[in-house]
Amino acid sequence: METPKVIQQIANAPLPMMLEKLGMSIANAQSALDANSIRLANEMASIKINVGDDEYNLLSLGFAPTFYAFTEASLEMKMEFSMAESESYGGALAFNYGKGETKSDNSGGDKGSGNTSTQMFGVSVSAHYSRKFSASAEGSSSIAAKIVSLPAPDIYLEILRSTLNKKEE
Repeated sequence: METPKVIQQIANAPLPMMLEKLGMSIANAQSALDANSIRLANEMASIKINVGDDEYNLLSLGFAPTFYAFTEASLEMKMEFSMAESESYGGALAFNYGKGETKSDNSGGDKGSGNTSTQMFGVSVSAHYSRKFSASAEGSSSIAAKIVSLPAPDIYLEILRSTLNKKEE
């Protein structure tokens, strides 16, 4: 029996490629998260707020962008498939024989005694053949990622603040 196409596709699932794509997706997402946090830090440095007679940027007032990091990622795949084939055949043969009648024919001819006999018989033939195929395939997958927020790196904030202080002087 030829393997159904859907089962063949499930059996040939490119697991290494899927894991690679998951890793690359997480790396790209992490890069985008970092770029967004840096953009926010630069915006916070450029926003000025007047407090009394003094002007401050948001970073000098203690505000900091939130950085995020992927701490865990998992890929789960479940596949189940089954195939079944059954074949059955059989037959029956019946033979019936019955005793017939005997008739007398006394027509006075020259041809024997004049008795005739009739016999009946019957034959019945019954045959059957069946072949059944069934296939089923099920699959499910899930991807989970855990992201946590982190404070901005201290060294980054120190460099950013010292750069801003130099500009203000």
